[in-house]
Amino acid sequence: MRHTVILCLAGTLALSACGSRNGDAEVQRAMQDINSIEGSNLNDVMMTVGDPDEAVKYFTGALANDPGRVDLQRGLAKSLIRGSRATEAVAAWQTVVANPSSTLDDRVDLADAQIRSNQWDNAAATLNTIPPTHETYNRYKLEAMIADSKQQWAKSDSFYQTAVGLTTTPASTLNNWGYSKLTRGDYPGAERLFIDALRQDSTLFTAKNNLVMARGAQRKYDLPVIPMNQTERAQLLYTMALTAIKQNDVSTGKGLLRDAIDTHPQHFEEAARSLRALEEA
Repeated sequence: MRHTVILCLAGTLALSACGSRNGDAEVQRAMQDINSIEGSNLNDVMMTVGDPDEAVKYFTGALANDPGRVDLQRGLAKSLIRGSRATEAVAAWQTVVANPSSTLDDRVDLADAQIRSNQWDNAAATLNTIPPTHETYNRYKLEAMIADSKQQWAKSDSFYQTAVGLTTTPASTLNNWGYSKLTRGDYPGAERLFIDALRQDSTLFTAKNNLVMARGAQRKYDLPVIPMNQTERAQLLYTMALTAIKQNDVSTGKGLLRDAIDTHPQHFEEAARSLRALEEA
């Protein structure tokens, strides 16, 4: 009987030891998973909402310890873009693209960085390495911009149309498309696109300003019916005034400058200076 008890105790101790070892291993695996998740979350935060310069330092340090990780390389490249360091970002994206784990989207992002650093021919060459079956919003947006730079208007319109259809937030692309129409003198077409952009995002001031320029180019010197606060109204009147003056409608321009000065909730130095220069002349 005593031997039986000893054997049972020995077995219990052995099971306890095995359970302890298994438990330690499970804890270690769990901790590794947690560290991996936390690291991934931190990477995402740094890429999107962290201070760009701090993000660059973070990813540079992380890459010093693990230089082959494509997610860290990608994080550095995106952080450089967020920090308006486009030339450095080009080199960073080239490193990403050279990584065997890179994707076609990484090539698109390289082209984006090249455009931001005014390397238009390189950007076009990069996009040409991407198969036509890779149909994404960012890809077609960049294709449209490159077509614009070459004044290939038919291609530009086609690419913009495709890009708009591939996103649920097309306001900025509609604004870019409208500006393309504006630069080529299609003022009614530009006006329609700026209005479409504001239907999608009524807060987009750039589209409001561009809309006023498109209307002014057609000698429509009344503000469009769009949402605007008092400061925006004053700034749009100022843009309208400059457009009128540029077209030698000086009297109309003076009146619009006075309206802008009266409308602005604070002192509107730019408008006041322009009005003084006209009156002195």
